[in-house]
Amino acid sequence: MEEIIVDEQNNKRIDAYLADRTDYSRVMIQKLIEEEKITVNGKRVKASYKVQKNDKIDIEKVEAKEINLKAQEIPVEILYEDDDIIVVNKPKGMVVHPANGNPDGTLVNAIMAICKDSLSGIGGEIRPGIVHRLDKDTSGVIIIAKNDKAHINLSEQIKNHEVEKTYIALVRGNVKENEATINMPIGRSTKDRKKMAVTKTGKNAVTHFKVLERHGNYSLLEVKIETGRTHQIRVHLSQIGYPIIGDTVYSNGKNEWGVVGQCLHAKSIKFKHPITGKEMFIEAELPEYFKEIIKWEN
Repeated sequence: MEEIIVDEQNNKRIDAYLADRTDYSRVMIQKLIEEEKITVNGKRVKASYKVQKNDKIDIEKVEAKEINLKAQEIPVEILYEDDDIIVVNKPKGMVVHPANGNPDGTLVNAIMAICKDSLSGIGGEIRPGIVHRLDKDTSGVIIIAKNDKAHINLSEQIKNHEVEKTYIALVRGNVKENEATINMPIGRSTKDRKKMAVTKTGKNAVTHFKVLERHGNYSLLEVKIETGRTHQIRVHLSQIGYPIIGDTVYSNGKNEWGVVGQCLHAKSIKFKHPITGKEMFIEAELPEYFKEIIKWEN
């Protein structure tokens, strides 16, 4: 248990106060408050609580649990690597971290073999180094943090919308607009709890897209997101009538190429290096199957 005594009157929110005085990110502190692992004067508080002079803040330390994660020699294309981060091109069909039904063969297992013991522990026992994620059938650029300092900084950049992610999506339908913005809240579907949906009670979600090519009843889009809601691009595009080819969750998935799983690729990511502050821009080539489809030879 870590104890902090507030030594001056500042009337600051507890999540902001602790983010300045601990190694935890503000997001992590909010999570710990929700889990009642942070108390003030022995009582539960909200993240919006304003700290007062002489408050005694107790923080239950989050201990890393022993788990049976195994390093596995799985081929993954490394796009960039240094002492603090590693950026890879995640292949389609690979789950980012272990979960029910996917105990191994994940990106985490592959990264463990590459980085050995050099991974941030902030992501928790099954998400070492994982700062953000991609769906199983979404390929492309993903950053992994090698240490906690890098992880905290990258998490803050993502939270503050300072990371620019660009995707390529192939959708069904001839999109009329050359460019457009979709601003619709996304939350858990009330009809199917495994799916997300546009809902009035959802969280703010903003997606920008522009048409790169049109071919018959298909459109190739460049997509950028301001927010990072679960399945955001897939839900938004399906909602406006242009589902992503191969997506069996938010459309029937049927297509003339027999593709299973959405044709969605995280093409590039732009961010500041978490330690040096240098502007970083990293790209990943489209997968071969995706390149073949957009040759429009069939």
